Amino acid sequence: MSTATFELDAAGITPEPLRRAYLHCRELHAHHGRTYFTATRVLPPDRRPGVHALYGFARWVDDIVDDPGPGVTPADQAARLDEVDADLAPALDGGEPGEPVLRALAHTVERYGLPAAYFTAFMRSMRMDLTVADYRDLDHLREYMYGSAAVIGLQVLPVLGTVVPREEAEPPAAALGEAFQLTNFLRDTAEDLARGRVYLPADVLADHGVDRELLTHCARTRRPDPRARRAVAALVEVNQDFYRAAEPGIAMLDPVARPCVATALRLYRAILDEITAADHDVWSTRHRVSDARKFAAAVPALARSLLARSVPRPRPVLER
Repeated sequence: MSTATFELDAAGITPEPLRRAYLHCRELHAHHGRTYFTATRVLPPDRRPGVHALYGFARWVDDIVDDPGPGVTPADQAARLDEVDADLAPALDGGEPGEPVLRALAHTVERYGLPAAYFTAFMRSMRMDLTVADYRDLDHLREYMYGSAAVIGLQVLPVLGTVVPREEAEPPAAALGEAFQLTNFLRDTAEDLARGRVYLPADVLADHGVDRELLTHCARTRRPDPRARRAVAALVEVNQDFYRAAEPGIAMLDPVARPCVATALRLYRAILDEITAADHDVWSTRHRVSDARKFAAAVPALARSLLARSVPRPRPVLER
């Protein structure tokens, strides 16, 4: 029996079309979110499909915006997002969607009682990517990150389960989503520039004498200017503040879920370590966590998760 099949069986997902939908989301997660996918493998098997569905939906929509293909115009992308919205609303209202990603998502939303507002906020941020090319300050960027990242943390929270009232665990869960995304923005500065976007706040860049033209020069020459290095260093510290705000949330989770989130935090934060070790050069290479480092983080986390599963305790409420 494959791991994917075992996860679906553990979650009690039996209808074949629904199983195929979840498997599709799992493939999206494994291919596009390798760091987080590694951490998800530490979760109890019955909770992994829900995480795969949420990630799969986010990736599916994000690709409409970030990987449109040749000849696709912003108007085409906006029209495609309109189609997703038109299918999403009835799917979350109990309809039977034809799109596999939406089928798995709708099942997860119903199972864990997720608010539709999370997905409305997500779609709003995806639309911003079609019209907003830069952000004046961190507050402006966080308007975007609420829908694109904070709500992802909020969506996953009921799947993981908590030992405190959910509303108490929500702020650190949202902070962790933002922390992950800001790490991605720093790592992918050159890649985002190629798409015409600068996610690094303009006021922080300006404080260090950096503008879009200088960032573009760094990306084109693959040689970071000292001013650009200093701007990235300042934003690494901002990013670390998000991680510090997120850390207390780990103890609020169901014990069997804590190793997963702790591993994800550790691996994403390691990307910042790589950026810092390179003297904040995010232009000449794309920083990543090695497979060996992922393995070294995942194995002890799995052991902690298995130990937590072996201790009898009241289970958190995972469904309505």
